Amino acid sequence: MHLAQRALRRAASTATVALLAVAVGCAPQPEEKASDKPSGSGAEACAKGELGTEASGKLTIATDQPAYEPWFKDDKPANGEGFESAVAYAVAKQLGYDKGDAVWQSVPFNKAFAPGEKTFDFDINQVSISDERKKAVDFSSGYYDVRQAVIALKDSKAAKAKSIADLKGVKLGAQVGTTSLNYINDVVKPTEQPAAYAKNDQAKSALKNGQVDAIVVDLPTAFYITAAEVTDARIVGQFENQGGTPEQFGLVLDKGSALTSCVTDAVDALREDGTLAAVEKQWLSDAVDAPVLK
Repeated sequence: MHLAQRALRRAASTATVALLAVAVGCAPQPEEKASDKPSGSGAEACAKGELGTEASGKLTIATDQPAYEPWFKDDKPANGEGFESAVAYAVAKQLGYDKGDAVWQSVPFNKAFAPGEKTFDFDINQVSISDERKKAVDFSSGYYDVRQAVIALKDSKAAKAKSIADLKGVKLGAQVGTTSLNYINDVVKPTEQPAAYAKNDQAKSALKNGQVDAIVVDLPTAFYITAAEVTDARIVGQFENQGGTPEQFGLVLDKGSALTSCVTDAVDALREDGTLAAVEKQWLSDAVDAPVLK
């Protein structure tokens, strides 16, 4: 009798466990938190009122000082003149911000893409997109395809260079932290250590004073320097893009910024509707072809 009762209890217990297992398996599982899901469509998330900008209702844009031509005009980023100032306001408009909603901030070139939290929503300062820089910051899609160029005084030996090999024995200089300096080190590979300057102004002064034989800058800047600032210099030539991928300038954002996708969408829209091409034609029309150094 006791054995039979124990057997019945064990059977009942087993059945209960089985029923519980089935019940748990069929029960609704916990839903994801609302914060883990998009709050709306991409357009809704990128609406002006939805953007988590540094200052509510404002868009904080950074660039270096001085702000060089042809990227800016008269060292006044906020005036809307110059290629990058015009691009910045076009992006702002695409995001729903009027010109009066933009707040400009001065940030040194190297600091813009250095590790650490940013105080701007995006930085625009001829910063080339690279895998190395992406370790510290986010980038929008490219807003300008660029090539690097060599400038030398017209009566210098560097001015006669026809190839990359001709540049190996000359003293070269560029701004520190730039792809211009990378091209000197990685493409030219000169026999003499290149000079690195904190600002392009210092590189230009070094060229004028004969401290370097040539400097490397992006092509539009090269045309402006030789036309308006160092008129006894000439563009020796431009480099081909390395690896078949065009070098592009991108807007710099804080690493993991919630604005990155919205800013990228804005840049893409401006490229697709022809705005970027129109702005480029207006402000960089002088940047025509230069001899390619191979």
